[in-house]
Amino acid sequence: MMMGHAFSGRSSGANVDGDTFGRVYDKRVILRLLPYVKPYRKLAVFAFIAMLVYTGSQVAIPFLIHLGIDGYIERRDFGGLLVVGGAFISIALAGLVANYFQQLFMARAGLGMLYDLRREMFGHLQKLSLSYYDKTEVGRIMSRVQGDVWQLQELMTMVIMTAADLLSLTGIVVMLLIMNLKLGLITMAVLPILALTMAIWQPFAVRAFLRVRTAISIVNGELNENITGVRVVQSMNRQPRNLEIFDGKNTEHLKANLWAGKLSSSLLPAVDMLTALAIVLAIFFGSSMVSGNELEIGVLIAFIMYIQRFFDPIRNLTMQYTQLQRSMASGARIFELLDVEPDLVDDPKADRLPKLKGDVVLKDLSFSYAASEDIVRLDRESGGANGRTNGASDVPDVLKHLSLHINPGETVAVVGPTGAGKTTLVSLISRFYDVPREKGAILVDGYDIRDVTRSSLAGQMSMVLQEPFLFSGTVRENIKYNHPGASDAHMVEAAKAVGVHDIVMQLDEGYDTYLAERGVNLSLGQRQLLSFARAIVADPRILILDEATANIDSYTEMLIQQALQRLLKERTAIVIAHRLSTIRGADKIVVLNQGEIVEVGTHESLMELDGLYAHLYSMNYAAMEADVGDGD
Repeated sequence: MMMGHAFSGRSSGANVDGDTFGRVYDKRVILRLLPYVKPYRKLAVFAFIAMLVYTGSQVAIPFLIHLGIDGYIERRDFGGLLVVGGAFISIALAGLVANYFQQLFMARAGLGMLYDLRREMFGHLQKLSLSYYDKTEVGRIMSRVQGDVWQLQELMTMVIMTAADLLSLTGIVVMLLIMNLKLGLITMAVLPILALTMAIWQPFAVRAFLRVRTAISIVNGELNENITGVRVVQSMNRQPRNLEIFDGKNTEHLKANLWAGKLSSSLLPAVDMLTALAIVLAIFFGSSMVSGNELEIGVLIAFIMYIQRFFDPIRNLTMQYTQLQRSMASGARIFELLDVEPDLVDDPKADRLPKLKGDVVLKDLSFSYAASEDIVRLDRESGGANGRTNGASDVPDVLKHLSLHINPGETVAVVGPTGAGKTTLVSLISRFYDVPREKGAILVDGYDIRDVTRSSLAGQMSMVLQEPFLFSGTVRENIKYNHPGASDAHMVEAAKAVGVHDIVMQLDEGYDTYLAERGVNLSLGQRQLLSFARAIVADPRILILDEATANIDSYTEMLIQQALQRLLKERTAIVIAHRLSTIRGADKIVVLNQGEIVEVGTHESLMELDGLYAHLYSMNYAAMEADVGDGD
């Protein structure tokens, strides 16, 4: 069974690797982002130009006030003052318009990048092999596609806003020094104090913001676990205890946010105090310079306005610093995911399978999950030469030297105790995992499945799982899931073949009835019947049933058994059975134990053999008798 290896490969705990801070500038992330920016480069250029216009307008306004006061008001030149006033209004309006288009272009470019990234990540995740999902938590994947992409979407905005703030700072400093070098140097004497304040504040802020993100990740993890397992929670009456646990984690989140809020709030008064100090210095020294005719009154007023504007970009840059760190870290994690190579890749020389008869041969097949990826990778890199990675030989095989021939049209049941390797076997036949070449082979109609495209194999093979999974959508869309071009007549024929047509017709809108997530508005048995219909609408030559009747009631199982008698005609079927009574009529029964084939035969011959199968059947029959007795 796959469950054992699925958990063993996962990292321990709810590792909040999405809550780390990266560097403010990561060259690798920027270079990887460039192809995503390229389709929106015009928008980015327009946003940058608009930013220049807006920044220029903000820097020009105090200078125009100085020009109006010193150049025209003192001289009582009202004509010139009107010209300056007109220029002031025009520049202010230009700044407003430029700011609007800057925000608009940045939003369009950023959202376009977000769309492209999510689309590529979704497509990439669809290609990754099952072994990746065996080792990776779903929550971590969702964090990449949602949280990290959103953080990265804000990167373009941050870059342009940071450039605007830096240009604004540069422009203000230049104007201060041009208007009066002496007073400019005096007012900027507070900058070392500001730099020291930022140097002290920044490490505390990073730790505080990291604590907040870690805390919310823990809260979300607890929330997800309790919602997913709500049936178990309510059945065991764990609500009070779970609420107590959740309160503890939620309280930590509250404390983390309060501490981060205090730190953020402490910065603003410090910056405002330094702003006031700089203004006091400008007024104190500037007024004496005005009295001594060293400075014009308009310049002093412009100085005060520039000082007020000087600290706004600094405040913004401080907040953008941590945002840039988070964006860079998110970018690194996104591209790390996109760089994951699928373990299962078609050979460049792979051919498409012709129409199958359904002959399946296992040739000395062995397999181990932990070593399979490295072995397959090494096999590809060495051009097919035999070889193992270090330590691979120490990993025990889940399947060991299986050899079996399944004739076209045969129904073969695979049985065995838990952990025998039944699901692993059908997963390999379905080519969810690739078998290293030195570990044997699986042939379908004489073709090694590693030498053909997986799509051509999957197109002639269907699998029905123990847990039926339906998608949000109509009954019609679920049955035609992988074959949307199938006719309605073909769909109805498939539904009738599995005995679900009458059930569907009793729904409010028949085949157009919308199914909620996972089809929860249907019973388990109805969902399983629909999954059977979905499997056979493709008219597969090979049908795999992985304990497909394990979780359904006896009546639905009877319907499925009747349907199977019709469905399996002229099809090769591989059936993993939980209830051994359902596979008595199989052409061949294969008994697995600890990854090895220990018995093969019909029900009658295996019962006469009085081996493992007979023991399992006796136990299974006794359990069913006990269930019947309990029902009475």
